[in-house]
Amino acid sequence: MESLLKDFELESKNPSEEALRRWRSSAALVKNRRRRFRYAADLEKRAEREEIKEKMQEKIRIVLYVQKAALQYIESESGKLEYENHATSDLPDGFGIDPDSIASLVRCCDNNRLKEIDGVEGVARKLHISVVDGISEDSINTRQNYYGFNRYAEKHSKTFLMFMWESLQDSTLIILMVSSIVLIGVRVATEGWLVSLYDEVGIILGVFLVIIFTTVNDYQQSLKFREWDKENKNLFVQVTRDGKRQKISIYDLVVGDIVHLSIGGQIPADGIYISGYNLQIDESSLTGQIETVHVNEEKPFLLAGTKVQGGSGKMIVTTVGMRTEWGKLVEVLNEGGEEETPLQVKLNGVATIVGKVGLSFALMTFVVLMIRFLVEKALNGEFTNWSSKDVIKLLNYFTLVVTMIVIAVPEGLPLAVTLNLAFATKNLMSDKVLVRHLSACEAMGSASYICLDKTGTLTTNHMVVDKIWISGEVVKMKGKKSGDKLKTKISEGALNILLQAIFQNNASEMVQDKHGKITILGTPTDSALLKLGLLLEGDFDVQCRLYKKLKVELFNPVQKKMTVLVSLPDGGVRAFCKGASEIILKMCDKIIDCNGIPVDFCEDYANNVSDVINAFGSKTLRTLCLAVKDINVIPGEADIPDNGYTLIAVVGIRDPVRPGVKDVVQNCLAAGVTVAMVTGDDINIARAIATECGILKNGGVAIEGPEFRNLSARQMKDMVPRIQVMARVLPLDKHSFVANLKNMFGEVVAVTGDGISDAPALHEADIGVAMGLAGTEGDPPMRWLRHIAQLYSYRVSTSLARVYGQMIAKENADIIIMDDNITTIVNVIKWGRAVYTNIQKLVQFQLTVIIVALVINFVSASIAGYVLLTAVQLLWVNLIMDILCALAMVTEPLNDGLIKRPPVGKREKFITRAMWRNIIGQSIFQVIVLTLLNFEGKDILRISGSDATDVLRTLIFNSFVFFQVFNEINCREIEKINIFKGILDSWTFLVIIFSTVVIQVIIVQFLGTFACTVPLNLELWLLSVLIGATSMLIASLLKCIPVKTDVAIHHEGYEALPPHP
Repeated sequence: MESLLKDFELESKNPSEEALRRWRSSAALVKNRRRRFRYAADLEKRAEREEIKEKMQEKIRIVLYVQKAALQYIESESGKLEYENHATSDLPDGFGIDPDSIASLVRCCDNNRLKEIDGVEGVARKLHISVVDGISEDSINTRQNYYGFNRYAEKHSKTFLMFMWESLQDSTLIILMVSSIVLIGVRVATEGWLVSLYDEVGIILGVFLVIIFTTVNDYQQSLKFREWDKENKNLFVQVTRDGKRQKISIYDLVVGDIVHLSIGGQIPADGIYISGYNLQIDESSLTGQIETVHVNEEKPFLLAGTKVQGGSGKMIVTTVGMRTEWGKLVEVLNEGGEEETPLQVKLNGVATIVGKVGLSFALMTFVVLMIRFLVEKALNGEFTNWSSKDVIKLLNYFTLVVTMIVIAVPEGLPLAVTLNLAFATKNLMSDKVLVRHLSACEAMGSASYICLDKTGTLTTNHMVVDKIWISGEVVKMKGKKSGDKLKTKISEGALNILLQAIFQNNASEMVQDKHGKITILGTPTDSALLKLGLLLEGDFDVQCRLYKKLKVELFNPVQKKMTVLVSLPDGGVRAFCKGASEIILKMCDKIIDCNGIPVDFCEDYANNVSDVINAFGSKTLRTLCLAVKDINVIPGEADIPDNGYTLIAVVGIRDPVRPGVKDVVQNCLAAGVTVAMVTGDDINIARAIATECGILKNGGVAIEGPEFRNLSARQMKDMVPRIQVMARVLPLDKHSFVANLKNMFGEVVAVTGDGISDAPALHEADIGVAMGLAGTEGDPPMRWLRHIAQLYSYRVSTSLARVYGQMIAKENADIIIMDDNITTIVNVIKWGRAVYTNIQKLVQFQLTVIIVALVINFVSASIAGYVLLTAVQLLWVNLIMDILCALAMVTEPLNDGLIKRPPVGKREKFITRAMWRNIIGQSIFQVIVLTLLNFEGKDILRISGSDATDVLRTLIFNSFVFFQVFNEINCREIEKINIFKGILDSWTFLVIIFSTVVIQVIIVQFLGTFACTVPLNLELWLLSVLIGATSMLIASLLKCIPVKTDVAIHHEGYEALPPHP
């Protein structure tokens, strides 16, 4: 079958449009296109969306760049009219500007109008807020009612009746209903109104039940995905309200809110800049152009949907929701649908191939029945004599064949993947895991290599200063006593310059929440240093008032340093720099000695500092150097220097390893998943952390970024598989490492990350996993982002803008662990494998049902001239196979055995040899038993009487159903004989099995006139159950038959799972 599924191969990430179109064109025998392709992207709508998007971006570009001056004049004039038309009495209490006027002010970036109303302060007055304390929470409802809600137009959710209408689009069900109605018409016309129509009405009722069951199943599925989609789109921002900092959903944002902006965040609404440092905005999501916009007092306008590329700041919200350009663009972006997953595509292929085989059997059955019918008429000399009974008989044949096609095409198989993914993602959400791309949940089952980021993933990213070296003294910092000890060991001058370096060169801030609690907000490193300054009894507020920051160069992962230029109270200028030890030491030519006096940085001092850094590193401490330089220039003309600094101190920061990390690593290794650590920290720290976590083993390689970059292709091929630790890496090193693992060795790579510097690797990996709370500081320069964009070889247009615009960790991630609990990764791997194995079980079951149903009907038609399973009975079997079994299989709970198996392989067949063994073995056994009952059942069971034939056929139908009930239990395990392990934990499975049996009893005992059955006595019921139960014995015997496999047996005794497609 694998050779027939080549057209249904799809990459798990960024599939080509050619591949998407190829599998669609290959998907034949689709009974219901609306249902089959419900969760596949609409390529035509997507193309239209891209065209509309480009036009809208072009329009925005014109407004922002080309015709800004002209439009400012036009909007200014119309704005004046608006002011004239809106009397103050028309506005709600306290507001001095209407929604349209302030929206046009920001949309057209009209500086002139902003100056006319007294800038930001004037806007704040008109919006009745304080730029310091923000809005009053009492005014939120009034603001939402007048200025609107921060919500965008979304695609309307389908109602239950809409899903029912889609279910009615099934062509085979329509044909069945039409043919049944025609049969009713013919029989009434020829035999009168008193004729028995139970068969035809039974078919119509069966079709109706299929539609109801399908609709309920699909609707429940959609509710799960609606919940997932809502969580996926919900973002949170920091705002100030009533003078207190708090985190709120972007949906709760109102006009007048003071929003705090930081690297990697999205601008949640249109607004005006209040204050900040080096705020850089990427507007490519709106304009399609890759160009950094520096926002400041001169260019204060911020547009919703754009990204904070660098720096930090505060803004006042002026426009929300559909009044923003982003709101209009989002409405367009909602069209086109969710990208289909590789497993969905693969199962579309299986459904197509099985459908073709089933159609062949159905047509052969029809041909056989027709030939026998025509031969019988010819032998009886009635070939030219046709009656209404002959027409009815032919219509019955036709109805039967159509019903066989209904069961032969497993239309629900691709949708079962969606149901399985919905179940998995819902359970993962309860574990604080957000699956942004459904294909990632599948792909985690195949992950064979995980690259773990150190900071924020292996460690807590809650940093504390553990040791400090200054003026030749090393002091361990722990509590207030250690602070007092440090102050006694160094001079007052050294202490003062240390406090200045800590407080001035720091992007953190101290805020008070609505409960009065003081919190330090900022990067973990800055927060740790600020806490050190407070421990040394420094006054942060006084320092901020005394010194004015002139220029700030925030930390980024390339330069690995942060520098700030401040003006001194006496009029001088001073530069403070901090960063990675090897970077800062090269910039220093002096050092503060034991007396607190700057002296030349001679070789002895250099060796001493190097020893301190190595000693800190060996204790898993991240080292940071603080330096200072006085500049004798006028404050307004000063530039940030690159050399000539004086080394103040070396700080050792501890970032504790997360609890349970070692167990996670061991579980991954036991599951056949190789683990490597990639970090920007020093090699000594990296080795120590990796050893502590159990990552670095004997024979493993620890390598630094510069050495890795210099490897030749041949060396790379030899080295990459052995690398367990990479230190001092640049973002491109991590990207290159992941690319080599994928391209050279065919690994399925998962990458974890929490900062913007991890974005390239997250984008390149098969599965990108971002940590939701922790964040690695980093503000990459524009040239680095341009280089990343070139790596992907996108056109310099909207596609390139899309890649560039998403260069932040969460947006490039496929999975977000929202509580930063690394132990959750093991559960993600389990669910990834569970999704795949559950679908395998379902495929094994459905193929067995289809084969048996088609073969026994064909054999019976060929030999006896009639079929064993009628149309109504086949519709009931279709419900069991397509709906009930799918629900039972995909809701199976996790088990520990999943993590003990090796990852699924890329090259393994979708339907494995073990599955074929089970399918073929069960099918042969069931066909033999049912055929034997059909032809010899009366003699073997001594069934006699006028209704003997009806009793026997009912027994055969009952036995067939119980074969499937017990085989459903068999399919819980493909390889293992013990099929009952954990079954009591799977209450959904048990409920469905019980429900199937109850409905079967009702059909046989009470609905015989519709289902062509007669009530059975207790002995025959027990016999039916016993016959069905023999399939469990056969399943156990089949699993003892060895099958050839290309996959090595795992050390725990588990065979590798079949591959991810």
